[in-house]
Amino acid sequence: MASKAQRQHRIGELLASQRVSSQSQLVELLEEAGTSVNQATVSRDLDELGAIKVRVPGGETVYAIPELPRAQFAPEDHLRRVLSDWVVETDRAGDLVVVRTPPGSAHVVASAIDRNGLADVLGTVAGDDTILVIGRTRRGAAVQRRLIELAGLT
Repeated sequence: MASKAQRQHRIGELLASQRVSSQSQLVELLEEAGTSVNQATVSRDLDELGAIKVRVPGGETVYAIPELPRAQFAPEDHLRRVLSDWVVETDRAGDLVVVRTPPGSAHVVASAIDRNGLADVLGTVAGDDTILVIGRTRRGAAVQRRLIELAGLT
């Protein structure tokens, strides 16, 4: 039987790698991975992890964990998937890049950018559907080009 920490870690991995729209779906995914758990436990785990429902393109709502510890590194393929799913446009003013997402999705995208550790990015500030990406001095254009490439907006 998996410990609470192991189970919650697995939930975080599932939410990062798949679109999970219901607690019952998450129970099934955990069982497929060898962790037997009931829906009440999953509900508590989601609450403790700070998981929220966000709307993705197409109107479906899925669970996401908005902020994982900064020390947890998000690989580039995860960042590419998040950006391609949720970034709709970018704009730039100097070293500041503005990234637009569907309503309620900005914090998930900002967290993925922060956790990826892009060399030219100092950090992000997220609202509901807008992210301010702060680039290093004279690197705003490079940051915007990289985000556009990762999001598949080219």
